[in-house]
Amino acid sequence: MHRHQRYILRQLLGPFLLITVGLTAVIWLTQSLRFIDMIVNKGLSLSAFLYFSMLLLPTFLGVILPIALFSAILFTYNKLVIDSEIVSLRSAGQGPWSLATPALILASCVCVLVYAINLYFVPLSYREFKSRQFIARADFSSVLLQEGVYTNLIDDVTVFVRERDARGRLHGIFVHDSRVAAQPVTMMAERGALVRTEQGPRFVLLNGNRQEINKSRGQLSLLYFDSYALDLGYFAEDPANRWREPRERYLHELLNPTDSYDDQRNLGKFWAEAHQRIVTPLFSFALTGIAFAALLGGHLNRRGQWRRILGGISAAFVFEAISLGLVNAVSKTPDLFFTLYLNVLMAIGISIFLLRSRRRRSGSVPPPVIAG
Repeated sequence: MHRHQRYILRQLLGPFLLITVGLTAVIWLTQSLRFIDMIVNKGLSLSAFLYFSMLLLPTFLGVILPIALFSAILFTYNKLVIDSEIVSLRSAGQGPWSLATPALILASCVCVLVYAINLYFVPLSYREFKSRQFIARADFSSVLLQEGVYTNLIDDVTVFVRERDARGRLHGIFVHDSRVAAQPVTMMAERGALVRTEQGPRFVLLNGNRQEINKSRGQLSLLYFDSYALDLGYFAEDPANRWREPRERYLHELLNPTDSYDDQRNLGKFWAEAHQRIVTPLFSFALTGIAFAALLGGHLNRRGQWRRILGGISAAFVFEAISLGLVNAVSKTPDLFFTLYLNVLMAIGISIFLLRSRRRRSGSVPPPVIAG
């Protein structure tokens, strides 16, 4: 690598790292909002909240890195044009490919890193995230029944507690159970507690009544009790038996699903997820090509190349939008998986064609022309 290439590479690294950190922080904060319910209703601790949030990083880091690379290339090379450094290098006989070498080296590193993230760290971290999320939601001992607040204990079971004493005992309890839509049940009790039994977890209510409405008959049945145990069998489900989503699975698991009903029903999603993981790292080369086709083709303008920059950004946006649309299409029609690769190859091919054609058009002028 020549001295000027090492210099450009150093200039690229700073913006690339800064943009990566900035985008990661913004997306991480927005993704963390999904845990608000677990903090409020499940008593999720700060350390657990941070751990859950960190587990999500690999799921979007593989998307952020190529975009950060594209942004860094536009910023750095445009700055070099404005400072006349690119012009000086061109006058010294350095062609577009020599100038692009530092960015291509960085793109190769990003490609390898994204492959590692997609093929190993994404399924590893997301599987851990979903498992811990399942346990946190299923562990009723972590449920925070706030005083004076209606809380969804599980799906279709709402609980209201008037008071919670220092020993954790509940007083003034209201429970509405609509798991059987045709026969909703309402219970009120003086006190109660969440306990484990040999038959599974139970919500034990003391000194209260149970009201059940039969909607088909329009009848209300009323039962007074000294003690009543509400079954919370949902919590007893074994986390090891839960179905794993496509993002939780490694590449070989996506390409070789089991014969289970859920797996066979989601074959399209498996296929789309597998090929998306393979093709996404190549976005680093496609976006690099788009950036150079916009900036380094033809004559340079020292006053700025905002039109070319906007054109490059628009082209990158179209490329990403097409990629997203193709992933959705493959999930419905798996035989279209080749279009994901074709999209990347077309972006790279068109970029190379534009660079070469502009170079030929401007080749009659030995030194680059500087406007302004």
